[in-house]
Amino acid sequence: MPTILRVGPYRLFFVSLDSPEPPHVHVQREGMVAKYWLNPVVLERAGGFRPHELNAIAKLVEENRTLLWEKWNEHFGR
Repeated sequence: MPTILRVGPYRLFFVSLDSPEPPHVHVQREGMVAKYWLNPVVLERAGGFRPHELNAIAKLVEENRTLLWEKWNEHFGR
């Protein structure tokens, strides 16, 4: 599970077994893990986060979408 980015308390990472799925990123803080699609940025799974924090995380993912997209393509060889 390569870490792509760390911002504040958040770790953004990919799961290598997720290759068949559309590009997305997992965001972890403590024992919670949310999942966001990258195109467009849409919450797929809340993973225990509260709604206000999910909105902040979505903004973080949107701000870093280009980098995340590039890293997805590098990691999965697309």
